[in-house]
Amino acid sequence: MTIRNRIALQFSLIVASILIVFSVLIYLVSATYRREEFYDRLKNKARTTVRFLIEVKEVDRELLKIIDRNTLTALIDEKVLIFDAKNRLIYSSVDDQVIYFKATLLDEVRQKKEIETFSGHNELIGLLYRQNGRDLVVLASAYDQFGKSKLENLRLTLGWGLLAGIGITIGLGIFFAGQSLQPISQINQQVSTITASNLQQRLDEGNRQDEIARLAMNFNDVMHRLYQAFEQQRSFVSHASHELRTPLAALKSEIQLGLRRPLTAPESEEILTNLLSDTDRLIGLTNSLLLLARTLETSNQVSFQSIRVDDVVFLAKDELVSAKPNYRIAIDYSNIPETETETLVKANESLLKQVLLNLFDNACKYSSDHTAQVRISTDSQYCRIAIQDKGIGMSEHDQAHIFEPFYRSTNALNYQGFGIGLSICAKLIELHHGTMTVNSQLGEGSTFTVSLPHL
Repeated sequence: MTIRNRIALQFSLIVASILIVFSVLIYLVSATYRREEFYDRLKNKARTTVRFLIEVKEVDRELLKIIDRNTLTALIDEKVLIFDAKNRLIYSSVDDQVIYFKATLLDEVRQKKEIETFSGHNELIGLLYRQNGRDLVVLASAYDQFGKSKLENLRLTLGWGLLAGIGITIGLGIFFAGQSLQPISQINQQVSTITASNLQQRLDEGNRQDEIARLAMNFNDVMHRLYQAFEQQRSFVSHASHELRTPLAALKSEIQLGLRRPLTAPESEEILTNLLSDTDRLIGLTNSLLLLARTLETSNQVSFQSIRVDDVVFLAKDELVSAKPNYRIAIDYSNIPETETETLVKANESLLKQVLLNLFDNACKYSSDHTAQVRISTDSQYCRIAIQDKGIGMSEHDQAHIFEPFYRSTNALNYQGFGIGLSICAKLIELHHGTMTVNSQLGEGSTFTVSLPHL
């Protein structure tokens, strides 16, 4: 069943249920009101008859029957019976009909003083009338033809109105459900035209306020991220191919040069040295690619624990300075942490140290004095590590792409590297629910800031 038909069906069932309940309620209220009104009329008639019979001396039984026959214009099959204390019938409004009643009914009237019941199709009331020490039981019954005729007309009116209302509800439900879901049909048509070759196509976002518009907006956001992922993948493949081709071409050239003619010992040594350099470059590139792949593959399997950021900063400094003694790293605090938890973060120590090692190495490598300034600061939410250098810097265009795999700024091509380290750092910081930003001026240096939420 389609969503349109399901909505139309649910809408029709709800409205039909309301109409049915409303119709039944109207009918029951009308029927109750008719019955109570008719019983009141019977009571008044019974009281009037017994008073005429007992209290008005000028009215005898025959005259009272004449009065009854001339006043009962709306009551059909009307009877009024009056009994004395010994259950003897002392008055009957009709003489040509057989009257059936139960003696227990009279006793019940004497006990309850007033009852309302049925006698076949007729409504019947019983009253206990006391006058001058006499206890009389009055029974009055009649058939309310006029009232029941009105109820029958009301029942027919409600029935046909109910059928017409349900029919109109079904039609309107289908129509308005189709109108409401029309934007979804349009979205389906637009989505069906999107392929790998036109990922830049976007859905119509309409008024950007209702649920369907927000669905289109969220879908467009997903398509934008998907398009970026495809572009990064293309860029990754292109740059990886280029980076791999360069050392492989150099290896091939050195081997071909060595095969052209017999080489002297110095020439052989020079060629082997070049081959070793190109091989080291190829191994370094392969290791970087492997590290990037493992970072993306095992990102959801990393274990985290509470560690102090400043401790990891000093560990990374000691490890880098031990490997490269000509590098200098100065560490300072921008503000003294007010509590011990301001430098505690939930992180993986080895991965966070790998990020800091890469950032420290880049800062020292691109600075002419091989010096990096590291400042640790905290606030109510984050612990920040700012790594500043006075190196070559980068343009605004380079800053927008610096965290993409294999991307290198134009003024850094003469430095050793593959353009993978910063992309790995960005992924690892994202894995720690943090952010990494860069602020740089061309020719003046760069500042990379890592922000991690502290405990």
